[in-house]
Amino acid sequence: MLNDLLARNEAWSKQRHVEEPDYFTRLATLQAPEFFWIGCSDSGVPANVVAGLDPGEVFVHRNVANIVHSSDMNLLSALEFAVEALQVREIIVCGHYGCGGVKAATEDLPHGLADHLLEPVRRLARAYAVDLGREPHLEARRYRLAEWNVVEGVRRVCETPILQRAWERGAVVRVHGLIYGLKYGCLRDLDCSIGPGHFQTGHHSQEAVQ
Repeated sequence: MLNDLLARNEAWSKQRHVEEPDYFTRLATLQAPEFFWIGCSDSGVPANVVAGLDPGEVFVHRNVANIVHSSDMNLLSALEFAVEALQVREIIVCGHYGCGGVKAATEDLPHGLADHLLEPVRRLARAYAVDLGREPHLEARRYRLAEWNVVEGVRRVCETPILQRAWERGAVVRVHGLIYGLKYGCLRDLDCSIGPGHFQTGHHSQEAVQ
């Protein structure tokens, strides 16, 4: 299987050289992405592919269920690098329907270390238990929970000292929440975007950026 992977890479590289001779030279010269993408590790949701972007146009962090943890040094380091060094101005938290992490968070089963990572999703499920109970089917409840997990992730990104400092010095950084439908291949805006002047950590107030 490794040989097959290497063969596919060689074929892809040759095709790119034919279609766009300066493609790799351009990518190697400068990393200047427009977006920082916080997404799910699911192999069916690669950021640049679903967004129709070249690899150099998006800086990516992925984890199980696209969860934003205040103690996740990997995510926070990537976020800081994106905002401070790369000066990315559009941050996207992207979940997807049919997320295995969200499913695991709603099951009364052991999932090893993932159980610790998924605790914020369980807290959301408890906080919105009444609303989730109005959904007619288990799959619909999980879809709704996946959406709320994205909205919560947007809020958590905005709470970080990284974003707070960036906004204080006048950086125009916006955070958006999207969700992806594996069955149809389409991204949907969850209308929870937040930008400078639209978030207060003291009262957790949010206002959508138009």
